[in-house]
Amino acid sequence: MNKTLFRFVVVLMTIALLGIIAVQGYLINASFKNKEEQFKYQVKQVVANVAKSVEEQETYTFLSRFNQLKDSIGKTPQRSELMKFFYVEKNELTNETIIYSSSIIPEDYSVSASFFDKNNDSTRIKNYVAKRVTEVYNQNIVNSDVSSNVIPSEKITKTGVVDVLDKATFQINFKDIAATRSITQRVSPEQLKNFFEKELREYGIKTPFEFGIYSNGLATKVKSENFKYDKKTTFDTPIFTDNDGVSKYQLLVSFPKKKSFLISDLIGIATLAFLFTAIIIVAYYTALNQLNKQRHISEIKTDFINNMTHEFKTPIATINLALDAIKNPKIIDDKEKVFRYLQMIKDENKRMHAQVENVLRISKLERRELDIKKESCNMHDIIEEAVEHVSLIIEDREGTINVDLKAVKTTVLLNDVHFTNVLVNILENAIKYSPEKPVINVTSENIKNFIVIKVKDQGQGISKAAQKKIFDKFYREHTGDIHNVKGHGLGLAYVKRIVDDHHGEVMVESEKGKGSTFIIKLPLIY
Repeated sequence: MNKTLFRFVVVLMTIALLGIIAVQGYLINASFKNKEEQFKYQVKQVVANVAKSVEEQETYTFLSRFNQLKDSIGKTPQRSELMKFFYVEKNELTNETIIYSSSIIPEDYSVSASFFDKNNDSTRIKNYVAKRVTEVYNQNIVNSDVSSNVIPSEKITKTGVVDVLDKATFQINFKDIAATRSITQRVSPEQLKNFFEKELREYGIKTPFEFGIYSNGLATKVKSENFKYDKKTTFDTPIFTDNDGVSKYQLLVSFPKKKSFLISDLIGIATLAFLFTAIIIVAYYTALNQLNKQRHISEIKTDFINNMTHEFKTPIATINLALDAIKNPKIIDDKEKVFRYLQMIKDENKRMHAQVENVLRISKLERRELDIKKESCNMHDIIEEAVEHVSLIIEDREGTINVDLKAVKTTVLLNDVHFTNVLVNILENAIKYSPEKPVINVTSENIKNFIVIKVKDQGQGISKAAQKKIFDKFYREHTGDIHNVKGHGLGLAYVKRIVDDHHGEVMVESEKGKGSTFIIKLPLIY
């Protein structure tokens, strides 16, 4: 996968992921708003129902008292007796006496006959008018004083048309009487609390609430202990409307934890959305990581093929030149030159064979097909054999290898052939990546129950980024021209696999321009 296609795929996947997250966020937000609107509607119904219940309870209480009075008289009042209605109440707190009276007065009207399209000159129409008087006395009076000449401190007179006598009379009488009472006499905080709890339970609203009654915008004593007016969380409705449809009281209820209650209903949906989003993100990251790995593998495989082609090209060209030289009549009779060219052919063929073997070896390691038999060996013998193997290369480069083996305990369980290859690979790298005459130091020491081998060079060093990937298959650090250093990125991968198979560790310490130190740590046996 080329870089342009890879970036295009990444952009598409990122847009799709962000789109899914945005849609989920939108749906959760829309659900929250719908829940909030539903909550507002239900609470308005609750407040209206509570106001109605309070008023009905007050009416019922008043009616009960009226019926008790009627029963104490011992007879049912006649209609004529209902035409005049008295109600007397003494306020123990203010020492005021309130006398309320209501009269139903028939009125006759003479209406022109032409209004009804009749032959008579006029028609008699009877109408009923309710006259209501509320009198407040600041002094003590007795029943006999009602008809006396005591002047009330306050007198309120109201009149209105009555359609249905009995019902209208009672409602009109009751509302005028109730209006003279204080709010604490009409309803208590306990009553309001019970009504609210009942209504909220029926609507499934299970969240703490506070309530109160305000009079003309001012708080009254009828309220819950922690009630505070908050425009965002408070709902209100008029309560105790009078006969003129006017109310000076407002019933209010607030929900301090309204937002938490609304969110709690969405926790399930939000949790599922978060879970699925997390799964999508993990899948996205995994897919992206795999795509990136595939792209990287594709690049390094291409690099590997290019390097292998280049490395095979040189020995093939050398072999062809040697064969052409041997065929030359002047050379074929010179045995020394023929043997020399034949040796070159053999060396180049051996070199190609070694590269092929390296590829096959790492492939077998990955498939667990490489047979690695271990036996007790002296680590110092393995080190000396590996040094001997590269000694000719060092001499050719006019370099030196300094060996300082200080480890006292050297017995290790390993495969001598493979581990010799491990050390040879590291030594060849040290030689290869030394631009000047290579100077290599090989040391050993004991640390606890391990033997530690260090191969230090004074070459060009390895960057920090490359140190993390240097043991990956096919990886090679480039410095401009990909063929400036021989190799195909399999040597150190092979080293890592063999050391791991021997339950050891391999690591590198390096600084660009100051050389590298490869460290191998293996467990000892006794």
